[in-house]
Amino acid sequence: MALTLYNKKRNFKETSEPAGKVKGSESELIFVVQRHKASRLHYDFRLELDGVLKSWAVPKGPSMNPKDKRLAMMVEDHPYDYKDFAGTIPEGNYGAGIVEIWDSGTYADLANSPREIAEKNLRAGLKSGDFKFQLFGKKLKGEFVLVKLKGKEDNSWLLIKHHDKYAVDSEYNSEEHTKKDSPINKWLEANKKLGKKTAKSR
Repeated sequence: MALTLYNKKRNFKETSEPAGKVKGSESELIFVVQRHKASRLHYDFRLELDGVLKSWAVPKGPSMNPKDKRLAMMVEDHPYDYKDFAGTIPEGNYGAGIVEIWDSGTYADLANSPREIAEKNLRAGLKSGDFKFQLFGKKLKGEFVLVKLKGKEDNSWLLIKHHDKYAVDSEYNSEEHTKKDSPINKWLEANKKLGKKTAKSR
């Protein structure tokens, strides 16, 4: 089953993450990018396909600059309902930390085909390791590709922006496109101040 590993890794009596059930949107395919402060801060990039969210952990976050080739490590499929998840995963649980939604929207194949055709094209791209798509988000827009790295671990990919009207040629830092008062930023600021107080008390 597509979500067996997802369910196996989680204790739903302790975490408020949604239990794994295969289902999908009724119209357009969706995507979501979640900013995740676990043992390390990273971004989780998720694309709906075949009733689940295909997922990659992107340490530096997505970029709108085609020159950037962002490492993306493919992880277990997540349930469709995970698209709305934001909150705290308790200590002692897999992925413990804070999750917030950084961007979301719909996505399609490059031809913006009807859903049935789009899914067929997207499925083929994922299988071949040359996964091309276009995003219609608030922050991420236009064409992208996920390229599987040959000779590396099976889950190693690169997330790259295509040259199009949405692409930028300036430096792109996902952190600069995050609300300063987001839950993670509040946590980081509080712990930064705590660190300073601890250092002064020594």
